[in-house]
Amino acid sequence: MLEGERTDADASVAHIEDSDGSCIVPTAGAAHPLTLGATIAPALLLAACGGGEGGTAATPSASAPVVVAPAAITPTQASRFLAQATMGATRPMIEAVVSRRYEGWIDDQFALPRATSHWDWLVANGYTAATNINIEAGFDATMWRQLIVEPDQLRQRVGMALLDLLVVGIGGVNLNWKQFATAAYVDVLLDNAFGNYRTILDAITTNAAMGSFLTFLGNRKANATTGAQPDENYARELMQLFTLGLYQLNPDGSVRTSGGMPIETYTPADVAGLARVFTGLSLATNVSTTPDRYRQPLVMNAGINETGSASFLGTSTSGGGMTAVKQALDTIFAHPNLPPFVSRQLIQRLVTSNPSAAYVGRVSAVFASNGVGVRGDMKAVIKAILLDTEARSDDALASATAGKLREPVMRLTGWARMFKVGSPSNAWGFGDTSSQSTRLGQSMGRSATVFNFFRPAYAPPASGISNAGLVAPEFQITNEQSVVAYVNYMQGLVANGTGDTKADYTDILTKAGDSAALVDEINLVLAAGQLSAATVTAIRAAVDSVATTATNGPINRVGIAILLTLASPDFLTQR
Repeated sequence: MLEGERTDADASVAHIEDSDGSCIVPTAGAAHPLTLGATIAPALLLAACGGGEGGTAATPSASAPVVVAPAAITPTQASRFLAQATMGATRPMIEAVVSRRYEGWIDDQFALPRATSHWDWLVANGYTAATNINIEAGFDATMWRQLIVEPDQLRQRVGMALLDLLVVGIGGVNLNWKQFATAAYVDVLLDNAFGNYRTILDAITTNAAMGSFLTFLGNRKANATTGAQPDENYARELMQLFTLGLYQLNPDGSVRTSGGMPIETYTPADVAGLARVFTGLSLATNVSTTPDRYRQPLVMNAGINETGSASFLGTSTSGGGMTAVKQALDTIFAHPNLPPFVSRQLIQRLVTSNPSAAYVGRVSAVFASNGVGVRGDMKAVIKAILLDTEARSDDALASATAGKLREPVMRLTGWARMFKVGSPSNAWGFGDTSSQSTRLGQSMGRSATVFNFFRPAYAPPASGISNAGLVAPEFQITNEQSVVAYVNYMQGLVANGTGDTKADYTDILTKAGDSAALVDEINLVLAAGQLSAATVTAIRAAVDSVATTATNGPINRVGIAILLTLASPDFLTQR
């Protein structure tokens, strides 16, 4: 539970705590109707004080096999799977999973062609106009559109997991046409989401946006006269954040120690040696009147490249050029830390904040070899994560520590996908949602630093989570202000959308007169059936406090059911 969450009397969320700190759900009589499409009255919401505590399901044995799916997959199980594998479930997708089963659905997603690239969408919608050369126009629109409407949802979800790990934020890209440069970077992640992690390392290392964001674009070799040394930023973050981590790991992700102390993965000398390799990488052309050069891989400028020897991680290169870059990336890719380090973070992004060592070990083993000797096969890794017993077993629903806090962006896209949000003008007016005081506190592609909006090892200090030795990364962007802002922001979106970016409630309105059918449908598709009986009862009571015959009665009943679900701890906790 989030401690001390409350609002002023005129805020849109009421948080009431009993003497034992538990949340008190308001009675139906206390609920205020939510007027959709007109003036929004304050909505007395369910306990917005909770966000769920990410954790670990009961630990299976290290030899536990990948789960064997039951004879029939229920719609609820399908929706829970889609909460991990997509940006939000829809009725047709639930039916597809029930029909095709988990692995069949994954294979169908693997077979889908890549959606229109962010780059091509920006071009098609006129953002190459000279007036856009020094602004970010179009970036948020293409991101939201693709996350919400494109059918390649597994690729979208994995791509965003990779963006949380291999971070570039548009605000730190110091280039013109930065919307195109950052879009090209996101395209690299999406294009390779079902490929090989080694290919991803090549692609991000030769990407202009990454080169700018981590300041190695045009990185120069050492100058003996001035004493200048190569920029070490990328060399450090490549090892620390993207591939290996600070400490040596066992295959199950546990930290290796010596004399009770963790063993460091690399030293400052390794960083300095690796930085010599990443000198000379430069833009392919000097033409800046169009964004085209930001889509092209970086090339080697021999005049500023270090051609002498470079030593790091127990190996060395000489001669410089792209050959040295390849050797460096090969060395990192072969490091024993890579499988558990990357596997654990992908599990965190898709399934649970605190995977067991056994879960990490099983996925890590697949990362190390897909069964036919291929290392870094993303398709095999994705299947290993999503089909593992800790992901698919219903036992996680009964565990007090399983799951994760649902990322704010995923809350919005879940609502948007269920209710067919569209934007006829292609404005996709959500824009930058990273404000913690007025919006979500997160916006894809807008992290201010390479450390992402939240770190994988974050635990709220002095909390039950940290006291239990657990982590809850998304709580790093969760506080009293952000909780209130989220509810207020979603209240406006549910009611009115933004500009022409609006939901289509036609289908759900057919259930408006039956509170049980209405809440059950929203519970199934939006919350994967995870609303507790008490929460369902409370939401139904609030819905029934508005008569179907009242002015705007049906749409108000729908709005109340949606918003109370979005604000409930049961929804905010993804299990």
